[in-house]
Formats: sequence, C-alpha cells, structure tokens
Amino acid sequence: MEQYFEVLQKNELFKGADEGELRSMLSCMGYTVRHFSKNNMIWNLGADTKSFGIVLEGQAQVIREDWFGTRSIIAAVGPGGVFGEAFACAGVYKSPVAVRAGMDGTVLFLNVEKLLTVCGNACKFHGRLVRRLTRMLARKNIELNRKIEFMSRRTTKDKLGAFLLSEYGRQETNPFPIAFTRAELADYLGVDRSAMSRELSRMKQAGAIDYWKNSFKILDFEKLGVGHNR
Repeated sequence: MEQYFEVLQKNELFKGADEGELRSMLSCMGYTVRHFSKNNMIWNLGADTKSFGIVLEGQAQVIREDWFGTRSIIAAVGPGGVFGEAFACAGVYKSPVAVRAGMDGTVLFLNVEKLLTVCGNACKFHGRLVRRLTRMLARKNIELNRKIEFMSRRTTKDKLGAFLLSEYGRQETNPFPIAFTRAELADYLGVDRSAMSRELSRMKQAGAIDYWKNSFKILDFEKLGVGHNR
C-alpha cells in the first residue's frame, strides 16, 4: 500500500498527511484494494455503494445507461480522484450508475460509515476528514454543473468548443490532454461519434484547433467561439 501514498496525498481527504498519519488513518477506517483490467466493471448498476472508491492508478469511468441501452460517460476519474462518495454519503446504497475501468488500474475502497463515525480511540483526524469530504462533495457538484454547461449547448460544434475551452482553462496549458478516446468523448458530450469526428475535422481545417490522439491545442480562440444558447 505504501507505493500509493504519494497518490493519496494528492487527494483532498489526505492532503498534507505524512506517511505515519496515512497509515493511522487507513488502519482506523479499514480499507480494501482491488485491481481491475481495462473495460472490466468496477461495479455494476445496482451495486452496493456503502463504500466509495479512490483511484490509485489507471482510470475509472462513471457510466449511465438509459432504458434503450444508450451509454453516457458522466465522468472519467484518474489517480487520486474519487467516485461513489455522493451515493454513499446520501445513503443511496444501490448504485444508479455503473463504473468501468477505462484502463488497467487499482482502486482503494473506504467504508463511509467508518469515515463519518468517530472511533473509540477518538482519532484527531476524523473531524478533519468529515470537513474535507464535505468539500469534495461540493466540488463534485461543481463538476456536474460543468458538464451540464456542455450538454446544454445546441450544436455538436458548440459542445466541443465549450468542452475544449473548459479543459484549457482547467489545465492552464496549451496543448493539453483529455481523458477520453473519441468514442468516450462522444458518449460524454452526448453526441453522435461520426458527427463529432466530422466537426473536429472541420474545426481543424478552419485553423481553430489542432490535435493528435487525445492531445488538443487551441490555435484560434475566436474561431472556437461558442455560440450562445437560445
């Protein structure tokens, strides 16, 4: 487990904790670690969510499917990221979403009841963990609002433009990588993959962007301009 301490220290829950504190926290709360191969399910729709996951390596994709089997990627969670905490804290113990391994990886699972309940040893860090978990939930709400902003755009071009501008602003670098393949990006934005690929080609030909695999560069911000919703 020690090989993952550096990743955990980047997570909001454990930020600032030294290795000794991390050992004490994990020992007190109890944890399980599981390894997953790419495209394997981390948990299925309806799975028990009394625990939430922290990605130690690889990527977890949170997926929702409608009655017709149409898949939408809600989020892609990389190392140090968390999934399932909102359901666990809300007492929604049957997951309304599925979680799939986007690549080979490892996940740490923490039981939310043990995290929220002060133990008999009165560990000093429990109150701090609760405060930090509250902040994490608030930030997850902000991230969902970010996706709503993309989805609310009327055209595929505007959805792509809003997404790329948001990633540029979030990462503060140009070029910048995205966490999705083309198919996954289409699922995330809720657009047809072929239509999205055509739009990306048009944007590239127009000199608005350049890209190579999952790396994008904004060349002309005005040409990438996102239309207003009507």
